Amino acid sequence: MTGVRTPPARRAPRPGPGAPEGPAGTPASSFGIWDWARWAWLQLTSMRTALVLLFLLALGSVPGSVLPQEGIDPQAVQQYYAAHPSLAPLLARLSLFDVFASPWFAAIYLLLFASLAGCVIPRTFRLAGSARQPPPQAPANLSRLPLTARHETTLPPDEALAAAAAVLSAKRFRLRTGDGWISAEKGYLREAGNLLFHLALLVLLAAVCVGGMFGYKANRLLVVGDSFANTATDLDAFHPGREVSAADLQPFTIALDSFKASYITSGALRGQPSRFDALIRFSPEPGAPMRGYSLRVNHPLTVDGVRVFLIGHGYAPTFRVTDGTGRVVFDGPVPFIAVEQAGLTSEGVIKVPDAHPQQLGFAGVFLPTAVDVNGKLGSAFPAPLNPAVSLVSYAGNLGMNSGPAQSVYQLDTAGLRQLPVQPRPLAPGQSIKLPDGDGTLTFTGYRPWISLAITYDPGTLPALIAGMTALAGLLLSFFVRRRRVFVRARPGPAGNTVVDVGGLARSDAAGGFDTEFPGLAGEIKAAQQGRAAAQQGRAAAQRGSEPAGPGRAPAPVPAAGTGGGPPAADNPTEGE
Repeated sequence: MTGVRTPPARRAPRPGPGAPEGPAGTPASSFGIWDWARWAWLQLTSMRTALVLLFLLALGSVPGSVLPQEGIDPQAVQQYYAAHPSLAPLLARLSLFDVFASPWFAAIYLLLFASLAGCVIPRTFRLAGSARQPPPQAPANLSRLPLTARHETTLPPDEALAAAAAVLSAKRFRLRTGDGWISAEKGYLREAGNLLFHLALLVLLAAVCVGGMFGYKANRLLVVGDSFANTATDLDAFHPGREVSAADLQPFTIALDSFKASYITSGALRGQPSRFDALIRFSPEPGAPMRGYSLRVNHPLTVDGVRVFLIGHGYAPTFRVTDGTGRVVFDGPVPFIAVEQAGLTSEGVIKVPDAHPQQLGFAGVFLPTAVDVNGKLGSAFPAPLNPAVSLVSYAGNLGMNSGPAQSVYQLDTAGLRQLPVQPRPLAPGQSIKLPDGDGTLTFTGYRPWISLAITYDPGTLPALIAGMTALAGLLLSFFVRRRRVFVRARPGPAGNTVVDVGGLARSDAAGGFDTEFPGLAGEIKAAQQGRAAAQQGRAAAQRGSEPAGPGRAPAPVPAAGTGGGPPAADNPTEGE
């Protein structure tokens, strides 16, 4: 018998009651719901699926970076609606103005999280088990390995292996010894780095999830001279996480003292902004003293874990409206929203629901630097070099006391009639007298406004740590090489010991082990030669200290003056 054993044949499973049979009466394999679920889980947790989902997540993030987002800059979304009235509603149906809160983005995110969890967690246990395993046994024939070296030494095999083990251990190889061989392995950190990268990516996704659940985003348009408190009722837009309520907001207060915008005045970049400075005062909590701060682009204010960003600016023309009774019913600024950036032409509406005998409404544009281009008004520069406003007047019912809520930036003209007043540009201080004694509107000037993005994200720091950890794990997996070294020692001719050294790189795509191995084999040979020389030196010293012969005393040294002749016993005297 050769001793070769064949695996036992598996028995075919018996068909259950009512199971269909295949050809020739063989039972057909059933594929139930649990089999489908297991197959779906295996597909979801495969590396290919994780890469596809990661690509889809990156692809889905592109619209969130290119298109304006409701939770970040709602004014920019309104500008997009004004510039693309037919395309914007279609994009809104696809949630492209709120990408990161859309159902399809959440679906990709959750699938990627499940895929990574199903892939990484089992690998964690497998790596923990493999990290405790010793290196494999040395092959019987090391000459078949990609890298080999052979030399002879006068050391016995055991001592030759001990010298090789000392060299490999000093280089932090994990060792395993056997009868006439040593197996060494190094580079376990490569798999640990790969696993660390995937675990950090999983933590990164979890941190983003925590930020989405326990954080919030808000927006506030603030006119110079005004202030606001960080409450849900005092914010223009409030987007809380699923676990955030209005009572969870940090109670800080911000007041805007002044704002200055600088623009390039010449060259190809004329009209482009060069610097924005908003001087604000803030109080971290009620009753605390106000502190000053210079708010600039990319220099947010951080207060009580909340970051406040300067994301936009514009103009708020100021008006004074007198109704038909001679009473001042409106006196203050009205923010106008920019509809183009080259000259910062802005649109806005004024609503006067307290006017008598009729409610009044006005819609028009504000021009920072008003110019007449072929009979059409426009703005030649974003700075207020020649400010003007042009309005269309309405009277009637504004519809603010009934029906759905209205936007402060839109005028519902369903219950209004346009007054026969020819629109004309008004400079600061000029007025419009309304017909039929309905009153007077005076353009008194303007005030700048800024747009603030208020963000609270408790997952930011964990996400940063996870990102740095993922980068460290990626570097480990790239630069650490998994390699094995085997040493065999056997008696050779002439009483010497033949030492075979073999090397194998498990992961060396970038190369390097083929140049490292000869030096390693040379160090093993040098260590064995050094140990052999040391043993020979000790043996020679020991031989030099041994007696001349067994049981014999050293020969007597002749006394001085005897001439060194033979002993007296060898020379007979006359008395014999």
